[in-house]
Amino acid sequence: MVLFSGRFQDPRSSQYDFIGSIIVRCPGCARAARVVLTPADSDPGGRMLFRPRRLVCCGCGLSRVWSGRLVTLSRGTAQPATDPYLGMPLWLQIETRRGWLWAYNLEHLDLIRRFVQAPLRERASWYDTGQKMTLVARLPAWIKRAKNRDEVLRAISRIHASLAAA
Repeated sequence: MVLFSGRFQDPRSSQYDFIGSIIVRCPGCARAARVVLTPADSDPGGRMLFRPRRLVCCGCGLSRVWSGRLVTLSRGTAQPATDPYLGMPLWLQIETRRGWLWAYNLEHLDLIRRFVQAPLRERASWYDTGQKMTLVARLPAWIKRAKNRDEVLRAISRIHASLAAA
């Protein structure tokens, strides 16, 4: 949560909180597409991570279904990121001189933007929930450094512009 004083308080989000809808590059037309939960998923229980997904492209009408058990979460910023289900390249990513900056969706990108632009960043206390490493805590050091703030915010602006152009 960002207050008017420029303070960022870690909302304790994890990478799993942003995989409900993922914006990817369509393999058919190279436009923005989404990997979303399958609407006919009749199993409301179970883990969100392994529920069936569908790739849907409004540009070319491509549709693919994922119902497997292998999920590959992107780690690090040394190479371009892919979605954890179908392995499609993420739309919301850009290469900087320090590494790749990526996000699964606009909410994920907004969390990173709010964290980077805040001059005062408060960590989430882990002792009441047991979760020590939140998404913000796992960000690469180059994204967290104040000296890279302008570069990271410019990259986020370019990612937003690429989505608007699509």
